[in-house]
Amino acid sequence: MRFLRGIATVARMTIIAARRYVPDPTGRSAARVPGPLDLDDGFCPVPDGAFDWIGLCESSHEEMDRVARHYGLHPLAIEDALNPQQMPKLDQYQKHLFVVARTATLEPGETLTYGQTAFFLGADFIISVRFGSSRAHLDLRAALEADPERLAEGADYVLHSVLDFIVDGYLPIMERLEAVAHAMEEAAIDVFPEQQTIRRIFRLRRQLRRFERIIGPMEEVCERLAEAHLALVDPTARIWFRDVLDHVRRAMARMRGLKETLAAIVETASLLEQHRQGEMTRQLAAWAGLLAVPTAIAGIYGMNFDFMPELKWRYGYFFVLGLIATVCGGLYWRFRKIGWL
Repeated sequence: MRFLRGIATVARMTIIAARRYVPDPTGRSAARVPGPLDLDDGFCPVPDGAFDWIGLCESSHEEMDRVARHYGLHPLAIEDALNPQQMPKLDQYQKHLFVVARTATLEPGETLTYGQTAFFLGADFIISVRFGSSRAHLDLRAALEADPERLAEGADYVLHSVLDFIVDGYLPIMERLEAVAHAMEEAAIDVFPEQQTIRRIFRLRRQLRRFERIIGPMEEVCERLAEAHLALVDPTARIWFRDVLDHVRRAMARMRGLKETLAAIVETASLLEQHRQGEMTRQLAAWAGLLAVPTAIAGIYGMNFDFMPELKWRYGYFFVLGLIATVCGGLYWRFRKIGWL
């Protein structure tokens, strides 16, 4: 089924786009729907097989009230949609589904910031309310409009596409953090990390723990969309949500692996440093043993006794030097053999 596109004239900039997608019985390319969507005055009922897609960004209470009155949204869902600190969740109301997803962005300094996108999915509409996310949906909307056969799947397919767009944003973050972790891992093999590097490792671990706490519930949301029997999600659409669920699980698996890598960096660096310190200790002990031999012999002959037979011996001095050289040479050979020198 081919779809036509209608673009609303809206009074406030928080409504990024308000469009109706209706079947095109002629099968021609996209054209405007007669009359714009007007959320204040109302407009003609949604035809069979059509749906509205309203996109809002940083919406105010007044703006949401306009949309809620028109589409009959539940007040509790409206309250949650306007709270940008909600955790990912899925609530089922009488007339619509309410889904909250969290976006993530990696800022300079390896700091993760989070946004929120809430969705209202009805039988003939989908409304997205975006807070704090720098990734707009305009390009995604254009891509979907360029493929009307997919858009004909309905509003639940749009929900899948936007969720997939959000989840795909997690993977580049993991890739960049993995590159940072691998670089630190390679450096830790050669030299024990400096305090600045250790602080950086613990800062990244805190960021990943927060990522798991905020993004982790996305797995449960996608699992319910993929597996649960939801009246407003076509059973044939579940396979699309299973694909999103797979992407979420991969992102979470990479995040957990990254946490283990960061923990292993400190542990491995500590073990390598202990090994290097052990080698240095053995070397110092070996040289101390070598120096102890001439020190002990010289100390004996430094005692000012009157009766020391070797003092009067003509070859005593050369004998003592030879003894020192022999003993020290034997010790040096032994230390080299056991790897202390």
